[in-house]
Amino acid sequence: MLERLKTVLQVIYLVFNEGYLSARGDSTLRQDLSEEAIRLAELLNALLPEPQPEAMGLLALMLLHHARRHTRLSVDGELVLLEEQDRSQWDQEEIQRADQLICHALRSQRFGPYTLQAAIAAVHALSPSSDATDWHEIVGLYDVLLQHMPTPVVALNRAGA
Repeated sequence: MLERLKTVLQVIYLVFNEGYLSARGDSTLRQDLSEEAIRLAELLNALLPEPQPEAMGLLALMLLHHARRHTRLSVDGELVLLEEQDRSQWDQEEIQRADQLICHALRSQRFGPYTLQAAIAAVHALSPSSDATDWHEIVGLYDVLLQHMPTPVVALNRAGA
């Protein structure tokens, strides 16, 4: 069952990512796809016979990214870097919901890459400003993520942190 769940989570995340930064069409963002992926993850979490930390972690990760949707593009349609986004426009309700999911998943001690990525995103989302971000915590989370996902991209992101 866990392998099938892993595959389902990957597909849901692919749908979300296509909405988060569309590879096709005229629009950079496809909010309809992102929202559908979130709906599917919510449904999956509700239907699972017992809570699965990675399913919660994926939902949290998507909620955290989705919470910033209104600030990711400038009026000219250009991508806005995280540190330049107006945090007052982020959806605090989605951020708090994601934080609760992450806490629950981490307490299980059975978490994986989605939960760790969500925890990293939560440190950013819960910081009042880019300058106030706890980079030591982010580096520590990347250290754990590297154990679960030893990829060059994760190593590069850790180095940047």
